[in-house]
Amino acid sequence: MKTTTLPFQKKQKINTASQRDIIHFYDEATEDYEFWSKDLNMHFGYFIWGKTNPFKRDSMLNEMNDQIYKRLMLDGDHRIVADLGCGMGGTMRHFLKKDRLLSMIGVTLSPFQVKEGNQLLKQENGIILEEDYSQTSIPTDSMDGVVGIESLCHSGHNLECLREGYRILKKGSKMVIGDAFLKKPPSQLCLGSRYSYNGLCKGWSLSGLGVIHEVEDRLKQIGFSYVKVEEVSFRVAPSVLHVPFAIVGFLMKNLWKGKPIKPQSWNNLKASFYSLVSGLHMKDFGYYIITATK
Repeated sequence: MKTTTLPFQKKQKINTASQRDIIHFYDEATEDYEFWSKDLNMHFGYFIWGKTNPFKRDSMLNEMNDQIYKRLMLDGDHRIVADLGCGMGGTMRHFLKKDRLLSMIGVTLSPFQVKEGNQLLKQENGIILEEDYSQTSIPTDSMDGVVGIESLCHSGHNLECLREGYRILKKGSKMVIGDAFLKKPPSQLCLGSRYSYNGLCKGWSLSGLGVIHEVEDRLKQIGFSYVKVEEVSFRVAPSVLHVPFAIVGFLMKNLWKGKPIKPQSWNNLKASFYSLVSGLHMKDFGYYIITATK
C-alpha cells in the first residue's frame, strides 16, 4: 500500500495504512476486543426487533454473522468458505458451529491472531493463515463462499482485494461484505465528517473507506454477474450506541487494575468514538451489506 494524501487534505498529509501499521494494530489491539465481545467478534452488530437484545452486544454481533451467512446461500455437502481478514476467527467459529458440514479458511496479517485464533479453532474444521487477503495462496475457483466483515476497509475496499475474492470463488458462488462505506468521495465530505473520517482512519489503521457506488462499480467491472447492495445503517446503529459505554467500561476496568493503557489501545478507543460520530453523519456515511455473485 502506498503513502498518499487523502483527497480532502490540501495541506496536511496523512499516511494510509501500510501492512506494518495493520499488523501492529491487530497484534496490539486484539486484547481490547475481548472487552467488546466475549466471542471475539471484531465488528458491529445487526439488530432485529424481537430477536436480538439491544442491551446484549454479542446478541447483535452474532446476528450480523448470521445475516452474512444467510446471504451466502450455501447448499450441498463439503462446502468451504474463506474469511478475508478473519481476526481471531469469531465469525469462523460461529459459522462452523452453525453448519457442521462447513469448512473454513481465514486470512489475517497478524501473527498473534494466527496463533491465538488457531488455538480457538482446534476443535473446529477451520484454519487461519498468515497472508495478505489481496494475494492469498487459496486456489482459483475453489471457494463456495467468501466473506469480509469490517476487514476490507484496511485496504480501502480496493480493486486488488475484491479481485482476489472473485478469483478464489467458484462460479455461481457469492462474496458477502459487511462494512461501513462513504456515500460520496472524501473531497465532498462536510467539515465534521472530514474530521471524523480522519480520526477513524488514523485510529484503526485504515487506508480509507470505499465510496459505495464506486465499490459496486468495481465489483461489476471485475466480472461479478449480480451485485446487491443493502444499506443496513439503522440495523447496525443499536450496537454502535454501545461504543461510549464500552469505552468507559474499558478505561475503568484498566484503571481499577492499575493497568496502563497502551498507545494502540488509546488509538482504538478514539477510533471507536469517531465511528460513533461518523454514524451521526448519515448523508456521508452508511453501513452496507454487499452480496456479489460470480
